[in-house]
Amino acid sequence: MATQSYNTEGQRIGKYKGQILAHAIPQEVSGRFGVKKEIPKNSGDTIILRRWLPAGATASSPNIWAVDPVKHTIQEGVTPTAETIKPQDIQATLQEIGVVYRYTNRVADLYEDDVPSEIIQLTGERMGLVQELMRLGVLRACPNAFYAGGVLSRTSIVSKITPNLLRKVARSLNTNLARRITSVLDASPKVNTYPIEAAYVVLCHSDSEADLRTELPGFKHVSEYGQRQSIHENELGSWEQFRFICTPHMPIYLAGGGAVGATGLVSVGAVSVDVYPMIVLSQESYGDVALRGKSSLSVGHQPASQKTKDDPLGQRGVISASTYYTAVRLNDLQMAVVEVGVTAL
Repeated sequence: MATQSYNTEGQRIGKYKGQILAHAIPQEVSGRFGVKKEIPKNSGDTIILRRWLPAGATASSPNIWAVDPVKHTIQEGVTPTAETIKPQDIQATLQEIGVVYRYTNRVADLYEDDVPSEIIQLTGERMGLVQELMRLGVLRACPNAFYAGGVLSRTSIVSKITPNLLRKVARSLNTNLARRITSVLDASPKVNTYPIEAAYVVLCHSDSEADLRTELPGFKHVSEYGQRQSIHENELGSWEQFRFICTPHMPIYLAGGGAVGATGLVSVGAVSVDVYPMIVLSQESYGDVALRGKSSLSVGHQPASQKTKDDPLGQRGVISASTYYTAVRLNDLQMAVVEVGVTAL
């Protein structure tokens, strides 16, 4: 186990959960747009998120209404037959995640920087990023995929984003009764939301910024919003029904596309195109565990000055943070993944 010693480069330690949350939450990009579930203690390792199916819908086709107006006509003096509604429960298993940092008493007593006051930032950022990457991994595995250039698979992609590609996505979401996102979780450690202008939210890699600006006629950068409110500090802008939020943490399928040739697209090995997924979200298309509130993280700090039977001289300090987390897609046809190449600059 690594220990922060007097000869190790200084980092950062914190003492309060609130401080760790303050650094963890800014790592969230995808985390502000789903259904949040808080997990009480001693409630098992499975979370269940429920939705109610429209009349005539099934678990395999949850977005289809089957309503016959003729059957809803009421005859004089005849009471219609009573019906019931059907739920669909979606389960996910919690995973425990955590991080531990250690430092010595010499670091706390002699190091020229206040190293124990620095680790809290790294602890918070790391815990937030771990959850963000877990969430993005679940979301980008959505089977409702659209490929640039009209090809049928990721391995054939040699094209950039186009207006027509996004319009196909919008048509698919609208057909499947997806609702545009109208509220988002705010950036505070509390589970609060605020209203926004209705839109589908697109999460994309920051490498995509130039193509979004140039390939989508009429794209409006966030600086042009005027009185319109941005929905995330990483929001780039909007186009038609979509609002785009960029993150450098979006996983890329390196060399996952077709032959790069003279396409002018990014390619890590100058052989095959790097494929960039864009995740399109609607209201309640996924759910996860909230990284907020007093029960969201278990934080521990044993200062180096604290003497115990295992450390009788008080030579080692430890800071740790752990939590339980999972994310789950709730409706694959009410979200989408758009896979594209990106222009090499």
